[in-house]
Amino acid sequence: MSATDDKPMDADAKRLAEMGYSQDLNRSWSGFSNFAISFSIISILAGCFTNFGAGWNNGGPISISWSWPIISVFILIIGFTMSELVSAYPTSGGIYWWAAKLGGPRAGFYTGWLNLVGLVAVTAGVAYGCATFIDLTLSTWSESYAADYNLTRVFLIFVVVLAIASLLNIFSSHLMAIMNNVSVWWHVAGAAAIVLILLIVPDTHQSFSYVFTERINNSGYSDGSTSSFVFLFAVIPFGFLLTQYTITGFDACAHLSEETVGASTGAAKGIWQSILYSAIGGYILLLCVVFAVPNGADGNPDNSLGAGGVAPIFNAALGSNWAGFVLFISSAGQLFCAVSCMTSASRMTYAFSRDRAVPGSKHWSQLTASKVPAKAVLFVAVCAAIVTLPALVEVNIGTEEAPIISPIAFFAVTSIAVAGLYLSFAIPIWLRWKHGENFEVGEWNNGAKYKWMNPLAVAEIVIVVLFLMWPAYIGGLPGSDLFEWKFVNYSPIVTLGVLIGITIWWEVSAKKWFKGPIRTIDPAEIP
Repeated sequence: MSATDDKPMDADAKRLAEMGYSQDLNRSWSGFSNFAISFSIISILAGCFTNFGAGWNNGGPISISWSWPIISVFILIIGFTMSELVSAYPTSGGIYWWAAKLGGPRAGFYTGWLNLVGLVAVTAGVAYGCATFIDLTLSTWSESYAADYNLTRVFLIFVVVLAIASLLNIFSSHLMAIMNNVSVWWHVAGAAAIVLILLIVPDTHQSFSYVFTERINNSGYSDGSTSSFVFLFAVIPFGFLLTQYTITGFDACAHLSEETVGASTGAAKGIWQSILYSAIGGYILLLCVVFAVPNGADGNPDNSLGAGGVAPIFNAALGSNWAGFVLFISSAGQLFCAVSCMTSASRMTYAFSRDRAVPGSKHWSQLTASKVPAKAVLFVAVCAAIVTLPALVEVNIGTEEAPIISPIAFFAVTSIAVAGLYLSFAIPIWLRWKHGENFEVGEWNNGAKYKWMNPLAVAEIVIVVLFLMWPAYIGGLPGSDLFEWKFVNYSPIVTLGVLIGITIWWEVSAKKWFKGPIRTIDPAEIP
């Protein structure tokens, strides 16, 4: 519905018109559906399990029992600052629209591209994680299938997952809302089932002392020391990836705000509530995994199991049948998550293209008859497949006798997702702080608390992103005797490449024609 229609505008359409856009997308999402998409993208059944190895190999149990709750509190503060922004500006452009409004076209251009790169990377990471867990599920249930394992097989499953996510997104926006509602209950019931299985089925459980004090260093730094300066201030911080990657993608509430009824409050609540509930649920789930680590033949906890992720722990503690069931629950949750990620990324692509910031904008901003940006969906799918191609290279950070196959490329993609998304969040959060009392708040706001929340949020983002640029394994550090390109964490190369590319593009061309969000409606038409 546009402002020129005879039908009067509702409050949501009027607020959107005030920001310069007509109601082109179908506004059929409830506040719960808006919350549901971020909850689905955060997906404790995805990030908690797919990035478990990042925490385990870079700190061990303490990277879960201590780092998770501490980092979660900081992320919740970031969420509060973004809830205030989406309440004031509920538009699909979301993050970059806020930056352009508060800091001008250049701020909007940088923010938009960082956010888009992050969304494509998180879609790739979730889809690849889903493919990995589908393969693990089938391998757990079939010895013959497991015997033929290879990375090409996993990559093909990854492509199929991307295709399924794309087709479902192209079909209908309303279908996505229903799927996200179902996804919430799958995640709640599935996580509860896994917790009960991990509490009841294993013959033994580890002590509280083990869960809250055990340290592990499989990174190769400091010769495996767990008490050195490097371990405390470089190895453990890379383990932050487990929390920071899992609890991300909550900006989906903003990207879907143009399709949400009562967006000024619904989208704002969706952001912080999805973070809070995911942080609590994820912590319980991860603690249960660590408590379930079985003992080895010597009677001590078998710390080698977690090096390969959660699957070896499940198999050793639960047996193949229960382990396969748990992996199946997680795989299905990750498929829901991949679909939701595709929804969010395609809406951002559509909104950024609507303002002509993406090459080929006229294609990516087109809507189908059912008001779905189908071409934007395909754009995201192809880019996600390309950025994940290095996952075809097998990386063994162990030895021939004790191999540890590490998904370096997967960790790199997830690091790119964290860097792109959180850096894009930092720009409008900082700009809102600079505006101070001149910022026109929406229905949901932080009051005077923004004065300490916003700078704290930006500081956390910058510090964690810098840590995640560090090679996760010493073999990826230039100058190391173990250096090989296959060990390299290529996230800083991509992130810095994007920043340099944006800067050159802006100075040479974009600043001449990109003036920020383009109004599609005349303010004079607003009744």
